[in-house]
Amino acid sequence: MQKKQDYRFSVAPMMDWTDRHCRAFHRCLTKRALLWTEMVTADAVIRGHRERLIGFSDVEHPVVLQLGGSEPAKLAEAARIAEGFGYDEINLNCGCPSERVQSGAFGACLMAEPDLVAECVSAMRAAVSVPVTVKCRIAIDDLPAEETLFGFVDKVAAAGCEVFTVHARKAWLKGLSPKENREIPPLDYGLVARLKAARPDLAVILNGGIAQLEDCRAHLETFDGVMLGRAAYQTPDLLGGVDSALFGEGMPVPPAEAVRAFEPYIAARLAEGISLHAMTRHMLGLFAGQPGARQWRRTLSERAVKPGAGLEVLRNALGAVEGAALAG
Repeated sequence: MQKKQDYRFSVAPMMDWTDRHCRAFHRCLTKRALLWTEMVTADAVIRGHRERLIGFSDVEHPVVLQLGGSEPAKLAEAARIAEGFGYDEINLNCGCPSERVQSGAFGACLMAEPDLVAECVSAMRAAVSVPVTVKCRIAIDDLPAEETLFGFVDKVAAAGCEVFTVHARKAWLKGLSPKENREIPPLDYGLVARLKAARPDLAVILNGGIAQLEDCRAHLETFDGVMLGRAAYQTPDLLGGVDSALFGEGMPVPPAEAVRAFEPYIAARLAEGISLHAMTRHMLGLFAGQPGARQWRRTLSERAVKPGAGLEVLRNALGAVEGAALAG
């Protein structure tokens, strides 16, 4: 019997951002958030350096691998490999609007091909015992949003998908860049709420434009979960309040406490030859808006990139923040 996942709060998959070091850092701030990998193509999982592409640390659980692709057999094989690595869930990307993704015939363009997505989901579910889920937009280009979203979800749900994370914007594949697609198309939370009301048996997670824990709490009255992307990454201190605010567990995790909790992970990776910058680049916004934040960013930006940089750089940066807080 599958373990039931708690979808109340997720950190979105973000290319070049949510790598394994980022996820290990985020886990120092929240034990309950569902963490996601960057999107990895099925072909890369099958043919590439698997440990480099999808390797992760036990501390990251629960963690979702997001796959990109549109060929059922390849997605099934990639899902099987991912389950062998120990992922808690496999997600199919039907929402990324980048040209690179379109050229591969996957991502948001799959919103126009629900039958194909249903085939992919069916093949993946037959290959693994962990949940197979889908992340999508509400529609693409000139397709009518309500009709497209409901039709897409119904066909994919009929193939056995029970969990949909919906970025509540259209994706405009013609005319907008990926960055513009995250900001310009208007949000339509109401449409996603109507989907949840009409399909109460499905888990519907809301994504797009959410930036505060107070907003998360409000949305959880309607949806099964919320997903935050840029706000979680750029101001990670927000994650320190997730467990207490949304799960009713413990007290908020202070940023300095998270830094110290991350030190053993950093030390272990440094010993493996990973650069300090590869890990600390995900921490730059941790003290945003607090005394010493500028010195924190400057120290890590300038010194962590140097060859041989070690934990003393991180400790000096933290000391500057704590000194500024005392002086203030």
